[in-house]
Amino acid sequence: MKLTTAFFLGFGTLALTACEDVTTTTTTTSYDRHVTIVNDTNVAMVRFYGSNAGASTWEEDILGQDVLPAHSSVRVNFDDGSGYCTFDFKAVFRDGSSLIDSNVDVCQTGTVTFR
Repeated sequence: MKLTTAFFLGFGTLALTACEDVTTTTTTTSYDRHVTIVNDTNVAMVRFYGSNAGASTWEEDILGQDVLPAHSSVRVNFDDGSGYCTFDFKAVFRDGSSLIDSNVDVCQTGTVTFR
């Protein structure tokens, strides 16, 4: 009888641990990853890249054919399905200059400004 009780207590602990892991994963993936990108320079932004911290290269140009004019902003959803919250950003401007902002936590940050 004691063996059966111990088994069920152990199984209950295991089941609770498994549920805890699922809850943690669900919470991580449910963060709002929308960030407003602000171009607070005097030059138009012609390309913008946002790659999660696990990527080894810059992902696609988020602006595509669009341009972010000087002193303008755009809201971007960085939910790439990977579950990452940390991203690296690269802004490329019409004059050929670029700025990089590394390790941005898109789950906690609402705005990133390039100056």
